[in-house]
Amino acid sequence: PISIQNSATTGHSLLRGLPGTCRFISEYRTKRPLFTLFSVRSYATGEDNRVPKIYTKTGDKGFSSTFTGERRPKEDHIFEALGNTDELSSAIGLAREFCLDKGHTFTHQLDKIQCVLQDVGSNIATPRSSARESHIKRTKFIAQPIVDLETWIDEFTEELPPLTSFILPSGGKSSAALHLARTVCRRAERSVAPIVRSGEADPDVAKFLNRLSDYLFTVARYASMKEGSEEKIYKRPE
Repeated sequence: PISIQNSATTGHSLLRGLPGTCRFISEYRTKRPLFTLFSVRSYATGEDNRVPKIYTKTGDKGFSSTFTGERRPKEDHIFEALGNTDELSSAIGLAREFCLDKGHTFTHQLDKIQCVLQDVGSNIATPRSSARESHIKRTKFIAQPIVDLETWIDEFTEELPPLTSFILPSGGKSSAALHLARTVCRRAERSVAPIVRSGEADPDVAKFLNRLSDYLFTVARYASMKEGSEEKIYKRPE
């Protein structure tokens, strides 16, 4: 059975709306079912097939829970980072739809990235100061996705013309949407950085987000090139 994350655990629906996407997660998580990672409870079992309710009412007073069970105000830096990560996945999902419409061959990479962002969220939602060893083991973030991003960046860069000027977010809907996702990624990285510096999250989480913004910039240019769309160049207003 699949467990569904609810607002009591991270303050937002990080796992909602990704049917089929996380089939790729086995490349990074072979023994930890991510869909059950944040669940306070399993909504359905072999004996109980009742339809789960989306709302839990546990966050109505402005507090939510981390994976370690802490109750924190929803404006806490942990939930701010989780919200930004969730928004980033949504922005990538929107860009992916534009890319699919144009027949781009790299959309499977965006699928994988969205799944890795689930792992990013699980790590952020497990502050080390209150985590047991079992929590840490279950939500440890591995470095392989960073290597994958670097490989993809290098492959795209080999095909792209040299960058000689500042470019503006442009180059068609696919490219512009990927640039928008890049800016959300930068915000997510800024909100995660202090959590990592305080030792509450794995350093590789920040590294992944840093590399992801580079990837999104590069793949945005690649999408523009493949579609034959012109990238707008910065010109100083006269």
